[in-house]
Amino acid sequence: MKKVVCALLLATGALFMSCNKDNAKGNLTVTGNVDGFKQGKLYLYQIQDTVFKAIDSLTIKGDSKFKFTLNIDSPEVFFLTLDRGHTNSQDNQIMFFAEPGQMTINTTLKNFYSDAKVTGSKSQEVYDDYLKTRSLIIEKQNNLLVDIFNAEKENNITKKDSLNNLSKKLTIRKYLNAVNFAITHKESDASPYIALTDLYDANTKLLDTIYKSLSTDVLKHKYGKQLDEYIKERKAAEAQAPQVQPTSTEAQQ
Repeated sequence: MKKVVCALLLATGALFMSCNKDNAKGNLTVTGNVDGFKQGKLYLYQIQDTVFKAIDSLTIKGDSKFKFTLNIDSPEVFFLTLDRGHTNSQDNQIMFFAEPGQMTINTTLKNFYSDAKVTGSKSQEVYDDYLKTRSLIIEKQNNLLVDIFNAEKENNITKKDSLNNLSKKLTIRKYLNAVNFAITHKESDASPYIALTDLYDANTKLLDTIYKSLSTDVLKHKYGKQLDEYIKERKAAEAQAPQVQPTSTEAQQ
């Protein structure tokens, strides 16, 4: 299970395995358009047994529209990946939260990720809302890093320490934001996904709280099951870990 969590965390850096053309029928259809994309390939990736695997591909020749059809048991994250050919561009992948039904992904060749508009998935809408709350905190952290760097250049130790303390508070805030969002959105499959990716190193009791808050349907779905398995593994590892003996002072307290 820890390998699954690692695979989720490394999602944006993952690339190619093999393609599968056996998805002619399914309960999910993903259509869209990559404006400006005239020739090349689009791949659809999925995490299978901790490995990113290309489950389908489509060759683009002139028409920038695309369509993928597949079967999924429950809402799940997939990755639409663009093969630009001979280019150093890193803007080649769109993560999207798929669920049974009809989905649309429209974007551009120039800004494949940042211009992407994904519709047709409630799970995607919830996850987008989470990313917005997280990005506000991350932006403040990035600004603080600049201020800390300038304080170092000025050799202003007092200012640097103050900024570092503020940075730590923002880290805690980002962490608590993820916890609160996951618990508040217990009906969404985005909640266990957030727990597995952004809270994987959280206290086991906290992960347990998130898990127990999830709706019955989400508990039956892919990420609900993975979160349950991950928590059980964490508890088993903690039970086997050597216990730290308290000092004589701690024992008296």
